[in-house]
Amino acid sequence: MARYGDPLELTVGDRTVRVTSPEKPFFPARGWTKRDLVEYYLAVGDGVARALRGRPTTLERFPDGVDGESFYQKRAPRNLPDWIPTGQVTFPSGRTAHEFCPEDAAAVLWAANLGTLTFHPWPVRRESPDRPDEMRIDLDPQPGTDFSDAARVAPVLREVLADFGLTGWPKTSGGRGLHVFVPIAPEWSFVEVRRAVITLGRELERREPDRVTTSWWKEERGERIFVDFNQTARDRTMAGAYSVRPRSHAPVSAPLRWDEVPRVAPGDFDIMTMRERFASVGDVHAGMAEEPGRLERVLEQAERDARDRGLGDLPYPPDHPKMPGEPKRVQPSRARDA
Repeated sequence: MARYGDPLELTVGDRTVRVTSPEKPFFPARGWTKRDLVEYYLAVGDGVARALRGRPTTLERFPDGVDGESFYQKRAPRNLPDWIPTGQVTFPSGRTAHEFCPEDAAAVLWAANLGTLTFHPWPVRRESPDRPDEMRIDLDPQPGTDFSDAARVAPVLREVLADFGLTGWPKTSGGRGLHVFVPIAPEWSFVEVRRAVITLGRELERREPDRVTTSWWKEERGERIFVDFNQTARDRTMAGAYSVRPRSHAPVSAPLRWDEVPRVAPGDFDIMTMRERFASVGDVHAGMAEEPGRLERVLEQAERDARDRGLGDLPYPPDHPKMPGEPKRVQPSRARDA
């Protein structure tokens, strides 16, 4: 077995994290190693810990770097130290799992040593696993559109949220899309939060019909930004803030201020440039959870949409159990043919 340098010991707060094979190539196209990955997470430790703290988290692992095999680890690793807690989640099937649930940057570095590139936190805290405290909105560019199109739509989404008394916090997805996270009081179910996202997406679509769609079926989306409401279905997660994405240039999911949204591109943020940015401006989403919003007004609008416009639920993902009130999961063209 090849050796990639002697193990390192990094001090993180009052803990010491051991890093094995630090010189193993992790992003060969850029010449970056496992050590570069771990030192990146050390540099942004306060930010990534804030984003993950207390959240059951799926680990997307690449033990041999971005060009090697990968897997999603939903259940906590068997060798999890006793100082890293777990959180129990329930999947749509009814099965449960205890997931990695970090409380500090040391836990993040421990997982990075396993080859974790991307952290996928649930929108819940482990003490209340069935009540999301973040409503996450995914602005997903469709073929013919890109990040710049999502960035043009985002300020309108910000206005829609404000009209309902809500505050959004934008970040790059690390790919072509844009995420807007909305802190909310943990008083609503996954079904209700998903319904709220559908309602907000429909309002955004009414204001920007040529740029935005909530159509689940790809054949109906056109060259528009899709509000992917099913990212709020139970067990669906998005890349956490500061997470590294599995691409050759090591991009990261970058928290943004609203005034930055029209001025940046996803390629601006990787494991080196984000270290510099964090050292300069810190965690620009540090205050996100301080003023959680409420969903009563959005859910009232959902009822009006159903009553006055005939706009009910939309299809769930194909692997999700059939839900009450859900329309048929049949592609429109096939339904017409039938």
